[in-house]
Amino acid sequence: MTPVFRDKPMKNLILTLIIGFALGQGGCAFLGGAATGTLATGAGYEINNKRQLDKLEEDYKNEKISREEYEARKRQIEHGSIVY
Repeated sequence: MTPVFRDKPMKNLILTLIIGFALGQGGCAFLGGAATGTLATGAGYEINNKRQLDKLEEDYKNEKISREEYEARKRQIEHGSIVY
């Protein structure tokens, strides 16, 4: 084997990485926007879950709901939440 053939896989790898990097840069704006949208949506859900938990606590303290109903609804809210 000559040195030209030994270096061919490395040249192909470098060329593939350069092309991949160039093509990937066009998608960065899209991915950044998608990530921001996902975070904003997730934050909206968590804010809603916090409000639901606060109302649930208030209803339980004011004896509008039973302990069993409180626990069941709290589990539902916690199940749909990442934070709680």
